[in-house]
Amino acid sequence: MRKILVLEDEENIRSFVVINLKRAGYTTIEAGTGEEALTALKANPDIKVALLDIMLPDIDGFEVCRRIRAMDNKIGIIMLTARTQEMDKVTGLMTGADDYVTKPFSPAELTARVDALYRRTGGDIESAAADEISAPPFLLNTRNRTLEKNGQRVKLTQVEYSIVKLFMENPGKALSREEIMDTVWGKDYFGELKIVDVNIRRLRIKIEDNAQKPAYINTVWGYGYKWGS
Repeated sequence: MRKILVLEDEENIRSFVVINLKRAGYTTIEAGTGEEALTALKANPDIKVALLDIMLPDIDGFEVCRRIRAMDNKIGIIMLTARTQEMDKVTGLMTGADDYVTKPFSPAELTARVDALYRRTGGDIESAAADEISAPPFLLNTRNRTLEKNGQRVKLTQVEYSIVKLFMENPGKALSREEIMDTVWGKDYFGELKIVDVNIRRLRIKIEDNAQKPAYINTVWGYGYKWGS
């Protein structure tokens, strides 16, 4: 069962989203407030993706996102917003969202975003041999999709995990923003390149000893990023 949470307080918009997701083969769990959404997630731990509106009558979507991330790093999160300001997009990503869709959006765009994120969360299970990638002080387990630093687990979202995996599979190689986006988000991704930069910023906070002076994820100015020197 491909289960997805839809948090949207405007009933007509929520119905539009739900109808199109059901047509795409998803089972939808609906919520009109942040508290309803959090309750629904606790009652349905098999939800793989959550669509969160930002403007809500109680706690806003950013706070809902923060609380979800405190409970679960593996669930995929897409923010739904009518706003176009850059800061809202960045805020959503920095609070733990994996992607954002700006209203109005087409059913095809929304479904494509959801499908891509669902695959990244492991919703469509792919066979994988037990394997580890070691790059001291890091150890990446590709079966459990986990990262350790000095033996301590680093809590990563599934998008963050995919970025680290790409880096660790290509040590010392300069990867362009476009290459990172195509590999992690998919070649059919509709979004903007800044989503790569925001996720890198978030990753550095989690894995670097000093995020302002990164030692592991280095910037290749005017191009992209690379793992190591």
